[in-house]
Amino acid sequence: MNEWEWQLLEDKSPVDTISVGTEKVRIGDRVRLRPHKGGDVMDLALAGQTAIIESIEQDYEGKIHVCVVIEDDPGRDLGMLRQPGHRFFFDAEEVEPLPPEASRPRTAAKPARVLVAGIGNIFLGDDGFGVEVIRRLAVRELPEGLKVADFGIRGFDLAYALQDGYETTILVDAYPHGQAPGTVSLVEPDLDDLDAQPQTIVDAHAMNPMHVLRMAKSMNGSLGKILLIGCQPQTFGPEEGQLGLSDCVEASVNGAVDMVVSAVRNALIEGKDGIRKLS
Repeated sequence: MNEWEWQLLEDKSPVDTISVGTEKVRIGDRVRLRPHKGGDVMDLALAGQTAIIESIEQDYEGKIHVCVVIEDDPGRDLGMLRQPGHRFFFDAEEVEPLPPEASRPRTAAKPARVLVAGIGNIFLGDDGFGVEVIRRLAVRELPEGLKVADFGIRGFDLAYALQDGYETTILVDAYPHGQAPGTVSLVEPDLDDLDAQPQTIVDAHAMNPMHVLRMAKSMNGSLGKILLIGCQPQTFGPEEGQLGLSDCVEASVNGAVDMVVSAVRNALIEGKDGIRKLS
């Protein structure tokens, strides 16, 4: 962008409100992301996510762009500070206003008791299983007391999120466990084994759930109940990477979503001491 184009931008009047269909949205409103078909891989990952409008901006041609931060992004505060990697731009037609009663962020909500964390790399074939499950959960009606987040390969973010005192955390990931590809299993890792294993540095560019749990446990010593819903992968793609799930893993996603919902409901009516209760 040259100096003349910067001057055009500086001359633009700030935009606080825009019309989306018959609705008006403004900075701070919650919207659902509906990227145009045929977009890039980031559009695929963000489709269906709930986001908060951080700003409404005009380019030097006068085109409106809606800048959002993802509501469940553990680094959402960085997005509000306009840090790269936590802000995303969409056309006005790619955001769907939420109903008036849900259009402003909820400030008095009770702390979530259950965390559902999607794990995986969408560029490595079936490793994107956890991300896809979270994407489909985003459009389901879910009970209160639940936080759903796509952590991708951000191991440090997940380790810090586990410090928030969740009673139950459900990890969703590709999980090689010797079954037929596409087989989904629910397992409860033995957290006592974490202490017996050597400490491993968490890779900022990958995600090994056990390494993350070990790091999180070393930070405060208590993780609550941990469950893993994992799918046996068929392929992680060639060396150069692969976008999209194999057919058998794709066919297992909806069943995994149902399994997550069932596990969440069980967790929400069960106390830390294992006594089932409805309060």
